[in-house]
Amino acid sequence: MESTSKSLNIAFVHPDLGIGGAERLVVDSAMALKNSGHQITMYTSHHDKTHCFKETLDDLNVVVLGDFLPQSIFGYGHILCSILRGFYLSIYLLFNKRNDYDIIFADQLATYIPILKLTKAKILFYCHFPDKNLATRNSAIKKLYRIPFDCLEEVSTDLADKILVNSQFTRSIFKESFKRIDIVPDVLYPGINTEQYEKKIDETDKGLDLLRSEKITLLSINRFERKKNLELTIKILKELKSKCTDDEFKNIRLVIAGGYDLINPENVEYHKELEEVAKVNEFTYQTIWPESTKKNESLDKEAIQNANIVFLLSFSENQRTFLLHHCNCLIYTPTNEHFGIVPVESMYSGLPVIAINSGGPKESIVHGKTGFLCPEDEKELAEAAYAILFPTQSTSTKYQIDMKAMPSYAKEYVINKFGFEQFKKSLNAIVTELYEEGQKKKQEKENKKEL
Repeated sequence: MESTSKSLNIAFVHPDLGIGGAERLVVDSAMALKNSGHQITMYTSHHDKTHCFKETLDDLNVVVLGDFLPQSIFGYGHILCSILRGFYLSIYLLFNKRNDYDIIFADQLATYIPILKLTKAKILFYCHFPDKNLATRNSAIKKLYRIPFDCLEEVSTDLADKILVNSQFTRSIFKESFKRIDIVPDVLYPGINTEQYEKKIDETDKGLDLLRSEKITLLSINRFERKKNLELTIKILKELKSKCTDDEFKNIRLVIAGGYDLINPENVEYHKELEEVAKVNEFTYQTIWPESTKKNESLDKEAIQNANIVFLLSFSENQRTFLLHHCNCLIYTPTNEHFGIVPVESMYSGLPVIAINSGGPKESIVHGKTGFLCPEDEKELAEAAYAILFPTQSTSTKYQIDMKAMPSYAKEYVINKFGFEQFKKSLNAIVTELYEEGQKKKQEKENKKEL
């Protein structure tokens, strides 16, 4: 079928346009389709303008609906509240924008789909990971509580016209989790907009003052969520200390940076837990707070410089770019991560990555070329880190890498496999084909009526 050049009207629906891997994918998808000539509107239940990606402020039309509805009920019922907020958003689109869109791109919350199917749009669902596999079931009550939501997720997902996943790993889990769904999802790897990492760092940015350091820096970038396994980075630092001389270790620090929302209980609690882990392991630590708190005005710059561990709670794009270009190694600790865009960003920036040998990183990291894939063991991970930080002193036969060749190799590798242009081309072909299939079926129905 010959591809159409028609500019499509495309709506995105996403629960919370904050800062995270899923949000990065959604924003990049919207920008890719906008740059391909389509008309884009993003609908969400929450959009904090102090905690979001810059494109949602400057480049994309964002509409917030249902933010007055609770995110939980006394700390419970998060999934129920998410579904109710999603229903409100979907019903608004059904009754107010029923005929406005050719394609609706939904992700993260499949329960949007049954209502959105009542519009004239074709539904494209991007599955980052089956929600049923993310839920905790540590009691009989929770297991019972999840049953209707798990069933609803599977039934809703099956109604999508097209399903995409972010990795071969996620596709395998999708097939295991949704045995009743016949559709085989296509893999669309997230792409990174490499232009963002080529931007000149604004050295006048006061947000960089507390991050500047002459020390060798290990970096972790992840949301402050327990599933990200960030305490492992602190355990790695402890093991690394045992491998280093005193002179080597006093020149090393760990920066744990990531998405942090003051109204998210898990973010707040987990940060405190990590501080306790640092304390138990006898490391000094300092926290750089979100700018909105005004807490940084009283911080001791010298104490931050001398700290073994620095917690950076949320960060700007300029701070992220600064860290990716001024740190020495990225440690990525989630196990069975669905994809993981941070390792890709790091590799493009010339920063070697150490990750757990499971999930999406197995598809993105080239072991021994762009970093290392290791067992989930702090001793192994520390050995890999030492090989990167001190390649001439390292005696490891298991972890060896050419640090001179790594940056150029990794950059070219990322461009070819995960570059934004490739992502844009693939996604545009997908939505165009989905639209044309819909038009073809519509024409066939009209022809049958005439007969």
